[in-house]
Amino acid sequence: MKIYTKSGDKGLTSLIGGTRVPKHDLRIESYGTVDELNSYIGMIKDHDIDQIYKDILSEIQDRLFTIGASLASDPEKSKMKIPDLHLSDVVMLEKQIDQMNEILPELKHFVLPGGTQVASFCHIARCVCRRAERIVVHLSSESFVDEMVIIYLNRLSDYLFVLARKLCFDLDIPENQWNPRV
Repeated sequence: MKIYTKSGDKGLTSLIGGTRVPKHDLRIESYGTVDELNSYIGMIKDHDIDQIYKDILSEIQDRLFTIGASLASDPEKSKMKIPDLHLSDVVMLEKQIDQMNEILPELKHFVLPGGTQVASFCHIARCVCRRAERIVVHLSSESFVDEMVIIYLNRLSDYLFVLARKLCFDLDIPENQWNPRV
């Protein structure tokens, strides 16, 4: 299989189902941003972090591919069976958030991104996740999107925020508190 097909040289691409759309189409923007998020998750996973986090991040990467396949499908024409998200995927993120929060100090201030490189990458991934969520919500106002995609992205951004805090905590790095100038 060739990597390049030249079929996109005029600014169009195909959705699963065969529909040709401009590369700036919201559906393309949606799954492209999810792909960008997945790359950042891979970068976080490549750091020297506890294996439990790596395992969870691997599972998240799998779910992001599921989301990408869902978003890349023409909801009116695709007959291809693609994997789907389950409520248990969201519950897994919530359980991880709750477990980390049991150990972390109570959040009484806004946290500025940073502290350590891996925590900074978590914050970047969180921001990309929020952007993906906004684009997917916009897409859902115009076309069918499985509601689990929006819920999962929303919970994933929360997970990435808490993971950034937990990684700093594990390394005994103080959080960057925002102290507003008033």
